[in-house]
Amino acid sequence: MKFGLFGSAQAKRGGGPDVDSAKGYHDWLEFNIEAEALGYHSAFAVEHHFTGFGQVSATINLLTYLAAQTTTLRLGTAVMVLPWHNPVLLAEQAATLDLLSGGRLDFGVGKGYRYNEFEGFGIPMEEAGERFEESLDVLIRAWTKDEPWSHKGKFWNFKDIIVEPPTIQKPHPPFWMGAGNPKTIDGVAARGCNLLLDQFAPVKVILERIEMFRNAVEKRGRIFNPNEVGVARGLYVAKDFSDRDSAIERRIAARARVDNLAQRPDGANKSSIMSYDDTAETAMEAALFGTVDEITEKVSKLREGGVRYLLLSDGGSGIEGLRKFSREVMPVFIDSDTAEAAE
Repeated sequence: MKFGLFGSAQAKRGGGPDVDSAKGYHDWLEFNIEAEALGYHSAFAVEHHFTGFGQVSATINLLTYLAAQTTTLRLGTAVMVLPWHNPVLLAEQAATLDLLSGGRLDFGVGKGYRYNEFEGFGIPMEEAGERFEESLDVLIRAWTKDEPWSHKGKFWNFKDIIVEPPTIQKPHPPFWMGAGNPKTIDGVAARGCNLLLDQFAPVKVILERIEMFRNAVEKRGRIFNPNEVGVARGLYVAKDFSDRDSAIERRIAARARVDNLAQRPDGANKSSIMSYDDTAETAMEAALFGTVDEITEKVSKLREGGVRYLLLSDGGSGIEGLRKFSREVMPVFIDSDTAEAAE
């Protein structure tokens, strides 16, 4: 199995001259730099806007800074929301990161799901799908065309352009797409892209989605590779059961705060990531919260279901939790995979 990270930094606003707004970002950088030394494969960073609690907004910038301080860590976006971006400018920025990092970019993209972000940008959520598809087509052309090209679309027009710099990865960095319902999962397979699955879905739902993706890939005559499915899971290495239960309560409260930003005034946001109930039982079942033994058992269940790539989102146990997971959980699954391959 492979293990990476998924998450966000936070920069506090206000509070006077004694508040170091950069501290949260520097803590995130140190967290990921040590993760590379501990054997983690990747770091995926979110893109969010207008939250009031400082989630990462300039994702490419942050990952470029991380690239300069690491050598092997894959650098992922999870996800760049294409409806909000000029696709040519985004292609240039992402290609620059790929170039400077030596080809370590994993380019995660999505349509977005938070109402407050679309409202803030003045973009109707109803346009998200069309904007996403057009921008994705432009990105691919931007990275693969060596001669001048033009594009005249519904949302974007470009005339006689060559996008620079080139990417190191050819034909372009791997695309990773967030998806949850059968139609969008099939669309990821149709595009030949990798799949990102969210951290809130119960295990049964995750395994069903992987099987959908496998079927969609194989019906198109391609070989399914489980390493091309990244499954995000919250991680909290607890001291005991009481500590675990308190962490679950904090997780539920944090998710409610995000759902309030995401929901439309008419309550009509039906995004799959918002479809799970917010009970302690559901949160506990989905997240890797617990003692080392509990977490190991949960990872075993995921592995038995076909998961080979886990992206861990820090649920509050911080760098100590990451260290403990790397010492006491990761070797179980890396060693078992090595033994399996040798048979």
